[in-house]
Amino acid sequence: MTQKELLYVEDAINHEKYLLAYLNDASTLLKDKELVNFVNEEIKYHEKLQSKLINLLEDNSNE
Repeated sequence: MTQKELLYVEDAINHEKYLLAYLNDASTLLKDKELVNFVNEEIKYHEKLQSKLINLLEDNSNE
């Protein structure tokens, strides 16, 4: 992976961190149980995506 591609992956990880922080804040403020459930599902999805991106970086650093 090129240096530029690595920077794109790092940016994506940072975007996921920001989004997860925002979603976690939102889930604590919401009153509607259905919306809370939706946000919690989004949190799970983005945690998995962040893990995949981190694994991609780790796999690349081992090469």
